[in-house]
Amino acid sequence: MEYKGVLVGLGNPGPRYAGTRHNMGFLLVSALLARAGTEGELAELNGSRFACELYRVHLSQLSGVWLAAKPMTFMNESGRCVQPLLAWHKLAPSRLVVAHDELDIPAGELRFKRAGGNAGHNGLNSVAECLGTRDFFRLRMGIGRPPHKGDALNWVLGRPDKADAALLLAALPRALDVLFAFAGTGFEAAVRLARH
Repeated sequence: MEYKGVLVGLGNPGPRYAGTRHNMGFLLVSALLARAGTEGELAELNGSRFACELYRVHLSQLSGVWLAAKPMTFMNESGRCVQPLLAWHKLAPSRLVVAHDELDIPAGELRFKRAGGNAGHNGLNSVAECLGTRDFFRLRMGIGRPPHKGDALNWVLGRPDKADAALLLAALPRALDVLFAFAGTGFEAAVRLARH
């Protein structure tokens, strides 16, 4: 089957990490699956060869059929899922959208970009290293910085308070709209929509 693209949501597997800021990518994939389950077509695929949960998603807003994946490798080794997944399905990195948490963006805000640096994000570093390129798209989901400098690890692996949780959850439908804009209209439309 010809896939128009693949959304990979970064996160850490298991109940210990569920609901943490670092799992924003997983939350976005779950939101996409929920939307496809009610408005489109959704099929769970066998992702074991790629060490991921893997789904085939068809929605009119995606302008075709996409793959959606949650790596089960832990964040620091996300590339061990992404590289073989793209290779097996003969998808170029230019068809990849990686959704991830972003410290440098305020909680609930979004940005969409192609290539560039990884801002110390270990999941992005792993993906870029395994693919041999940084030339893929990133849907950056803001979680903000911790109030105390030097506490980034505890912050990303921690669960947000009620106010921040509301901001992060409210960003999910908007993040899906950014993905749909990218799939339907292209990069510039996604960049503009993410900033609004």
